[in-house]
Amino acid sequence: MASLNLLVGVCLGYVVLLFLVAFAADRYAVRGAAARWLRSPLIYTLSLSIYCTAWTFYGAVGYAARSGLEFVTIYLGPTLVMAAWWWGLRKLIRVGRSQRVTSIADLISSRYGKSNLLAIGVTILAVVGVTPYIALQLQSITLSFEIFAEADPGTSYMPGSSVFWVAAGLAVFAILFGTRNLDANERHHGVVTAVALEAVVKLVALLAVGIFVVWGLAGGVTETLAAIDASKIGRWEVDGTRWVGITFLSAAAFLCLPRMFQVMVVENVDERHLRIASWAFPLYLLLISLFVLPIAAIGLDIMPASANPDLFVLTIPLSQGQEKLAMLSFLGGFSSATSMVIVAAMALSTMVSNHIVMPIWLRSRGTAVSVSGDVRNVVLMARRISIAGVMALGYVYYTLSGGGAALAAIGLISFAGIAQILPALVGGLFWRGATRIGALAGLSTGFGLWLFTMLLPNLGGALMPETILRDGLFGLSGLRPQALFWIEGLDPTIHAVIWSMGLNTATFCIGSLLSFPSPLERLQGAQFVNVFEHSTGPRGWTGSVAQSEDLMIMSQRILGADEAQAFFAKEAQRQGGPGHLPEPTPGFLENLERELSGSVGAAAAHAMIGQIVGGSSVSVEDLLAVADETQQMLEYSNQLEQKSAELSRTAGQLREANEKLTQISLQKDAFLSQVSHELRTPMTSIRAFSEILRDADGLEIDDQIRYSTIIHSEAVRLTRLLDDLLDLSVLESGQVSLNIRQGELGDVLDHSVSAALAGSDRPLTVRRDPIGESVTLSSDLDRLAQVFINVIANAQKYCDAQAPELRIEVRRVGAMVYVDFVDNGSGIPADAQKMVFEKFARVSSEKAGGAGLGLAICREIMQRLNGDVQYLNGQGGGAFRVSLPLGTP
Repeated sequence: MASLNLLVGVCLGYVVLLFLVAFAADRYAVRGAAARWLRSPLIYTLSLSIYCTAWTFYGAVGYAARSGLEFVTIYLGPTLVMAAWWWGLRKLIRVGRSQRVTSIADLISSRYGKSNLLAIGVTILAVVGVTPYIALQLQSITLSFEIFAEADPGTSYMPGSSVFWVAAGLAVFAILFGTRNLDANERHHGVVTAVALEAVVKLVALLAVGIFVVWGLAGGVTETLAAIDASKIGRWEVDGTRWVGITFLSAAAFLCLPRMFQVMVVENVDERHLRIASWAFPLYLLLISLFVLPIAAIGLDIMPASANPDLFVLTIPLSQGQEKLAMLSFLGGFSSATSMVIVAAMALSTMVSNHIVMPIWLRSRGTAVSVSGDVRNVVLMARRISIAGVMALGYVYYTLSGGGAALAAIGLISFAGIAQILPALVGGLFWRGATRIGALAGLSTGFGLWLFTMLLPNLGGALMPETILRDGLFGLSGLRPQALFWIEGLDPTIHAVIWSMGLNTATFCIGSLLSFPSPLERLQGAQFVNVFEHSTGPRGWTGSVAQSEDLMIMSQRILGADEAQAFFAKEAQRQGGPGHLPEPTPGFLENLERELSGSVGAAAAHAMIGQIVGGSSVSVEDLLAVADETQQMLEYSNQLEQKSAELSRTAGQLREANEKLTQISLQKDAFLSQVSHELRTPMTSIRAFSEILRDADGLEIDDQIRYSTIIHSEAVRLTRLLDDLLDLSVLESGQVSLNIRQGELGDVLDHSVSAALAGSDRPLTVRRDPIGESVTLSSDLDRLAQVFINVIANAQKYCDAQAPELRIEVRRVGAMVYVDFVDNGSGIPADAQKMVFEKFARVSSEKAGGAGLGLAICREIMQRLNGDVQYLNGQGGGAFRVSLPLGTP
């Protein structure tokens, strides 16, 4: 007979083999091209076998022995997901890669506005749901050892100690190969390769036992089928409700189990692998379930009635003296249990450290986290302690439960608990209207009902008194855990699933419809739902140059000095700026957030960057609050990547417009006062001197001429002011008539220079290029000359150089002509440049002789001529550019 010591030796040797394989895979992964086989579709498909735990390896046979073909539902759910919903899995994988999520809690948190509260809820649910399942794996290993101990009476065996050492060994393995890299998006090639090897071992083991049972014991396929027909499991009794319910649970668990999310999404290196896995993994499930019915039927026939059907895979070979086959079967069950426990502990530790430990640590350190403390070591230590804690919880649960009936049913109980994540997950992927409030409400409702209707009743009377089970909560018969709201006669599992999932989904939908998502939720929702169009995009972060050093320090604490410096240098090079520190643009901050999220989770990364840069632009909140709901949906779906920048620019434009309106209001008041003065002064002079001419007798002829000249000049001045006002009014009303004719630009400039400088007592040197001015125009040449005269007269009036000079340059670009007027003075002050073309603005009240309407009239004229006039910065003096088309406006 096989000794227990030999079994322990084989077990230790197998663990050492797993260590060597994982270590070698990690070493090869560093070599890049030399380790392409580690990133192959085969490894990815085999890693999905993490779904097949010891409950599947051992329990499927027991399930078949007790319930017949109902065991198929455990395999049918994942098969339907992989074969019929692979497009949804592809979207899930793309979201995971684009958002750099580290766990299913991180994905849910990221989708709903980086809500850490939601991530904590998912983490607690996962720990509560999966920890008993870990205990179930430990129990399966213990029962396996007990079978061999019974076959070797000479060996003393203590089940409790074996469970402890198994749990400790698995924790060490997970810590060594699950926390080597901080960034969860740096794939754990060692662990995944070890899981793939274990997938082969458990498949070979189950096939070997099946082949032995069919051809070694039953005598062939025909005899095996006859044995199945003759046994109680051959009766075709199908409970449609349970079949549908358990198939749904297995499909939901396949999507939502933390270990499945880890290997299917986080560890995925190429989403194209999903195409092969969509048929290869169902084939794997078919092979691993191929001999379940034969083993169950033959076991019921040849094994004692007291034998545990869950262990037929081990006890049948041992009863027939096939110690080596039994040992191979043990290794298959051991592989099923260990692979699940290792990956589950890794996934749960990431969730616990990122969403519970790190937020508490960050809050306790305050703002000092960004500039001091080795965050990298804290995160790694938190994950290692979390792995040990999860394994300890599994061990404690096993010890407290005593391996009783509660553990036998914990598989479906865990599936039902984990399935509560499904509405928030699927809704977040396909419904942009899903909100954080709805997700929290649905998850809380489903989790509470699952605890009340399924988990607590199956743990015995210690946690839920018998009176509640019999009479209901508070003595209300409608609140009985297994007959909620007076619904009786349903299978307890189906009863719990219907109420928990139904109310979970309903609450999620109602909560989402009644609540309004935050701007960040909307942006994230659009990126999730439209992930294939918007896999990346800034979320509206704003930062200043001074914050780049703080961001570098924080990144070094998390990523390590070399990795952080390389990332910042790459971003600086991409921006094309000098030095190694990039500008904290929204795009850079978004990339940094993604990089950090791979190490500490999306919510923690968002919070840490927010501590430094102060969050996203306030204008996003303000403008979204006043926008129409339907219009927001359309705008987000089409312009998601530019929305944050556009909103920020709009806010800046609104601020500029408000400042301009304020200045215009002040200028208007000044203008009204000035116009009153400008009108009153000439009218006063005209009235006074006309009265002198009328009333005075014997005036000298020289005095008469002088007084008449004053009256004439004041009348001209008044007429000019009124003409400007009327001209501007006509132009603004659009009632101006254009006199379009052809002419030479040089001739227009000749006339303009002469008219602008005529009668001036202040010299102005004008420099021109006659060759460049040989351009034929088709325009209103008189109006164009009016613009040129005003610009030249302004240069003559305002140029403050000792030897005033004006340079006129003409350039022709395509169908446009550009005429630049640049003087050698000090130019227009920066604070006055925005107002220079406004109707009531004057650059200098000391030098101005008019009401400040000249440039406003010029702008209106050029707009009517399909051109423009603008002030040019950086020309060394006052500079205006007049642009107009060659053809007819």
